[in-house]
Amino acid sequence: MKLTTREKTALLFEGIVTIVLLLLLNLALLVLLLQSVQSNPGLRDGIFIIKRSIVIGPMHYQLWSWENVFITIMAIVDVIVLWWRLRRRYHQMELHHIIDELHYIAEGHLDHRIPFTLKGDTQRVVDSVNHLVDSVIQSLQDERDIEKSKDDLITNVSHDIRTPLTSIIGYLGLIEEKQYHSESDLLKYTHTAYMKSKQMKSLVDDLFEYTKVRQTDTPLSINPIDIVAMMEQIAASFELEAEKKRMTITAKSNVKSLKIEADAEKLSRVFNNLIGNALKYGKGADRIVLKTTQIDENDVELRFSNNGEPIPKESLKAVFERFYRVEGSRSKETGGTGLGLAIAQSIVILHGGYIFVESDPQWTTFVIHLPIHHDHPLVDEKEARSGNLSLSQREG
Repeated sequence: MKLTTREKTALLFEGIVTIVLLLLLNLALLVLLLQSVQSNPGLRDGIFIIKRSIVIGPMHYQLWSWENVFITIMAIVDVIVLWWRLRRRYHQMELHHIIDELHYIAEGHLDHRIPFTLKGDTQRVVDSVNHLVDSVIQSLQDERDIEKSKDDLITNVSHDIRTPLTSIIGYLGLIEEKQYHSESDLLKYTHTAYMKSKQMKSLVDDLFEYTKVRQTDTPLSINPIDIVAMMEQIAASFELEAEKKRMTITAKSNVKSLKIEADAEKLSRVFNNLIGNALKYGKGADRIVLKTTQIDENDVELRFSNNGEPIPKESLKAVFERFYRVEGSRSKETGGTGLGLAIAQSIVILHGGYIFVESDPQWTTFVIHLPIHHDHPLVDEKEARSGNLSLSQREG
């Protein structure tokens, strides 16, 4: 920490005043001691005997004398007192600098940090202040991100609801005004309004489910389930639908049976969504493979793969964002609300696991890692929601 000219002058003045006061105090004590020795014969004789027994130097000048001892002791005490006073004054100046820096930061300069390095506990105060400012900035940024996220959510929901709602109002308006020519037109209008209403209901249901699973205190009905058997059952339930699309669906595992602690209903929602997406969006695919692998005593890996067209690289990191659609439009053919994968990710995170996607010209695979024991999560929830997973974590 650099002192200002004024502070250096104050420190110098403090030292001069302290030295003058100490010299006056030493002189007063020396005079009082001399008077005491002169007025007390017994004390004077005792000191003379000590001087005769310990002689250092010529007889006419003895280095050892009670006066010299007294002066030496007082000089040492004076140096200690002077150092203590100057050090105390310097710490006060450090504190004033810290307070000035705090006032500057409090005025709105949140990008500023206390720049100087001190010693001892004062440096711990500086580090704590800088860390506190960093925490405040991070909290403000998180709050802004949350507000932006809410605004984006409202915008997207408004867009997705307004489109079908406009169609519903339009067709019902035609019916209300009897602007149809035949019963077939009437049925066509009501059918379109009905389908748009179902689309809106699907969006509202998915939105409700999404907001529910995003809450960290969402209750899970944790029970032991055989994840291998569950994957086989899920594959079997989609066999007919896969056949209609000329696909085969199979389930594989490196173990015959594996019990994990999880919410079977919520995991079914995840698995149904991933397989449904493979059937809807796996263009050119003829195979869907579900694979269960026990990585270690507390990690099971579930892979949902299809050999359809790959997901573009620029879309891999965004597929779990709400309302994101790889094809970039609200396709009438494929339908969907764009919330399915966001819901799946939130459910996996609630279980203490994580999910990511891999895609190349051969296979597109959604990979889920789940803890076998629910009370031993694989990753921190905040880290999983942010998507900052290390390569070693992703590889199990």
